[in-house]
Amino acid sequence: MRAIWKGAVAFGLVNVPVRLYSATGEHEVTLHQVHKEDGGRIRYRKFCSIDGEPVEMSDIAKGYETDDGELVVLTDEDFKSLPLSTEREIEVLEFVPVDQVDPILLQKTYYLEPEKAAAKPYALLRGALEQADRVAVVKVALRQRESMAILRVRDNVIVMQTLLWPDEVRAADFPVLEEDVSVRPQELAMAASLVESLAADFDPSQYEDRYAGALEQLIEAKVSAGSTRAVPLPAGEEESGDGGGDVVDLLAALQRSVEKARGARDEAPPEEKPKAKAKAKKPKSDEDEPTPRKTRRKAS
Repeated sequence: MRAIWKGAVAFGLVNVPVRLYSATGEHEVTLHQVHKEDGGRIRYRKFCSIDGEPVEMSDIAKGYETDDGELVVLTDEDFKSLPLSTEREIEVLEFVPVDQVDPILLQKTYYLEPEKAAAKPYALLRGALEQADRVAVVKVALRQRESMAILRVRDNVIVMQTLLWPDEVRAADFPVLEEDVSVRPQELAMAASLVESLAADFDPSQYEDRYAGALEQLIEAKVSAGSTRAVPLPAGEEESGDGGGDVVDLLAALQRSVEKARGARDEAPPEEKPKAKAKAKKPKSDEDEPTPRKTRRKAS
């Protein structure tokens, strides 16, 4: 794993230097939007809605539209002037019972790894959390945004879970729930019986994403059947080197390099022909073609 943030947990007068790692990652089969006819990737270009001209990232700012239709443009300098008091610091505010934290507030989960010199204060904070059977409410600045979060212990590691701010939780405004609905005791007893019949200890490992698995099998079957095509490159993209992040087939790129070198050598006058240090190997038969790659799930 790669650390995405470095800072310190401010625990009273104790500072615990830590690294932050994403604790979760959604698995998915990476699919692109392509043109059905020729397989070309569908691209989205940033352009100005006023003059219709393309806009470079360096010329893009952020704007806020007021209720009366006025526009406020905010630049990078404006954002740099905003205070982030908890930057590079996870400030412990209080310790609260875990059942007082509504699960609807929970967001992203991170692992906290201590620096080598901070193993003891890290263990001290971990032990205090376990002994008190409480979670620490903290403030932290991530990606230029201040967030609330909680610290708790999981498998001997302190984890941090960011929280929504209270005003970010929408009210459940459903008038139908205010209607007077009568439930007979027999119906309630039957529902309770059904709950009891399905009662179990939660083990998430017994469940699987059947859709993702079936999609992977479908793709692998098409690859095995040879139902594939070369990834097309837009005209001029290969020469400019602007591949938009596309992965170019390595074997094809090497073969084009060999052919280009041979062409330059054949066009040169005899006295200018370079002496070949080693013969370039010609591509062999089909057995040398790269084996189909199995699809795999995207990791975060």
